[in-house]
Amino acid sequence: MQKATIYVTLKPEVLDPQGKVIMNALHTLGYTNVTEVRASKMFEVTVKSQKDADISQEIDEICDKVLANPNIETYRYDIHDK
Repeated sequence: MQKATIYVTLKPEVLDPQGKVIMNALHTLGYTNVTEVRASKMFEVTVKSQKDADISQEIDEICDKVLANPNIETYRYDIHDK
C-alpha cells in the first residue's frame, strides 16, 4: 500500500476570503506581524501498490476530476509507502 498526500491550494491570483478571516482573527489576537494567510486543503489517499507511474497518473486524474477545481486551484502531491 502507498499513500498520496495531496495539497490543493488556490491560485495566487484568486482571492482567499477564508484566509482573510483567519488573518483578521490572528491580528485580533495580537499576531500583527502576519501579513497574509492562504487557506488550503490536504488529502491523504491510500492506494494499492503498483508502478509509481501508474499511481501518479491515477492521482493526477483524481485531483483533476474530484479534488481540485482547475480554474481556481492548483495541486501537488507526495507519494510514499504507508
